[in-house]
Amino acid sequence: MSVRAAITTQLIHGQQGIPLSLIEKADYERWLAEQPASTSNWLKNSGYKGSGTALIPAADGALGQVVFACESLDDFFACGQLASTLPAGIYTPDRAFDTNQLTAIAFAWGVGAYRFDRYTEKASAEALLALPDALAIAEAERLIEGTFRVRDLINTPAADMMPQDLSAQVKALAGEFNADFDEIVGDALLQENYPMIHAVGRASAHAPRLLDLHWGDENHPKVTLVGKGICFDTGGLNLKPGEAMRYMKKDMGGAAHTVGLAYLIMAANLPVRLRLLIPAADNAVSSDSFRPGDVLNTRKGLTVEIDNTDAEGRLVLCDALAEGASEKPELMIDFATLTGACRVALGTELPGFFTNQQQLAGDLMQVGEQVSDPVWNLPLHKAYKDALKSDIADLVNSVPTPFGGAITAALYLEAFVDNTPWVHFDVMAWNRRSLPGRPVGGEAMGLRAMFNYLRNRFAD
Repeated sequence: MSVRAAITTQLIHGQQGIPLSLIEKADYERWLAEQPASTSNWLKNSGYKGSGTALIPAADGALGQVVFACESLDDFFACGQLASTLPAGIYTPDRAFDTNQLTAIAFAWGVGAYRFDRYTEKASAEALLALPDALAIAEAERLIEGTFRVRDLINTPAADMMPQDLSAQVKALAGEFNADFDEIVGDALLQENYPMIHAVGRASAHAPRLLDLHWGDENHPKVTLVGKGICFDTGGLNLKPGEAMRYMKKDMGGAAHTVGLAYLIMAANLPVRLRLLIPAADNAVSSDSFRPGDVLNTRKGLTVEIDNTDAEGRLVLCDALAEGASEKPELMIDFATLTGACRVALGTELPGFFTNQQQLAGDLMQVGEQVSDPVWNLPLHKAYKDALKSDIADLVNSVPTPFGGAITAALYLEAFVDNTPWVHFDVMAWNRRSLPGRPVGGEAMGLRAMFNYLRNRFAD
């Protein structure tokens, strides 16, 4: 199970409820002209201008109809505020939609009901959406569940989401889908040749570990997910300032994304051989912390000079990526809250990705736009590899220049994937402002885009 015991999607099948008129703004005047005089007079006299929500009473004074107008009903977040703002009750669209549009409407309704209430009581959304299409409900509920799992994992404070807690979540996920789960913990990481994961996590009282899940038919195409699982990031000896450290519980957001994506793959029963690798560590400070200037070995055998202990995510990832590449998967995907530089380039709400597969880049951006989950391809600009040179090791883990930081981080990771087809997501994993269906806090970014790409590519 996820961090919460269960989710409530606010979706039901087949019942009739209060009529819900869902309209695109461009179509409002045409729609209004077709309404009964009582409806059009009420909307005009109440000052409704064809944007947002209007409540229309019935003859007995009860709520008789809801009108909601938005830019596009294909937007997977357009209806995101309705579950939380409408009065308690059951609502039914008053006209037919195709399954894809119903899925978008239902998804928005469901994610708009999200509450992270592990530590305090919060009022639940009480507006239910009744739909005639069971397939749309089932698809929306899977997407909602995957999103909620990502949000819950990120929102959970580090005190309750250390490597052993993240391990428990992945183990439970394996149990749900009859997948195999294994982990390598503490000093066993050195014995099994994962020196970077050990180095980053060794200073903590919470032992670092590599989480490893396998699922699916071994004869199916191999798809490997790798998620950065830094459960809290102090910055190590290059200690972060307080403001920058405040939300570092989200530094395992990459791992949360891969847990959510693994759930979606298994729940949809995609015909792939799935492997999920999460290097989980707490980048703490103690007498055993790794230091700037240290030279550390990696699983691949490359040596790395530590320029900055706050560039630790790429260190744990490089060992996991090297292991993933060793199986020569058809596609390897990593998610990481890796660089502030990517936020500078694209802002906090548009995740960047890098790939060595140019056709995939275009396809992925197109799919993201179709499901209101935009992602943007950034270049693996080879000339910047020079910045990763060390005088005493094969690589440095961070570069002294403030320019192109997301690119140089991706180029560092690329050194460990060989020729494996690979996608690297650099995500914020956090909403800084509240938007319809997207409250402040942990957020899934690029999750539905990547899942839909995989489904388009691998589904029977």
